[in-house]
Amino acid sequence: MMNYNIRGENIEVTPAIREYVEKKVSKLERYFTEVPEANVHVNLKVYQDKKAKVEVTIPLPQLVLRAEEVNDDMYAAIDLIVDKLERQIRKHKTKVNRKLREQGSTQEFFTNGNSHAEAEDDLELEVVRTKQFDLKPMDSEEAVLQMNMLGHNFFVYTDAESNNTNIVYRRRDGKYGLIETK
Repeated sequence: MMNYNIRGENIEVTPAIREYVEKKVSKLERYFTEVPEANVHVNLKVYQDKKAKVEVTIPLPQLVLRAEEVNDDMYAAIDLIVDKLERQIRKHKTKVNRKLREQGSTQEFFTNGNSHAEAEDDLELEVVRTKQFDLKPMDSEEAVLQMNMLGHNFFVYTDAESNNTNIVYRRRDGKYGLIETK
């Protein structure tokens, strides 16, 4: 059973909004063989330009489903969020069920039933190119320069100080992020 934690920023969460969110997000339960005990965190924001931002996070034992959408119409944003979450579930379902089949297990975490969309997801997960390269020791600033020179959105390198493999990436806001491995 899913428990809903719906909160609004600059907007009052009316019973109609609450009911609409619960109705739409509860449709995701059909993807699971056993309905998970999950807390659905929904954050609704309305900005000064009247745009609505909807964020949904559903932490599950095997994965965390998360999506956000900005739209002029809050109800349309909720619909788009559910579509995004369904795509995430189908993609993960395909991956999990394939691993279970390879291990010879008949147990499935997700419900069965192949749809056309799942067949498309199988194609999306296919590795079509493999690259190999040596990781040169450098600092994060040099890695960002290398990434920009190559025109990529991320760059994997060995940190000169810690000797760990790290990743720098370009964020949506144009700034840079760093992922450090342990």
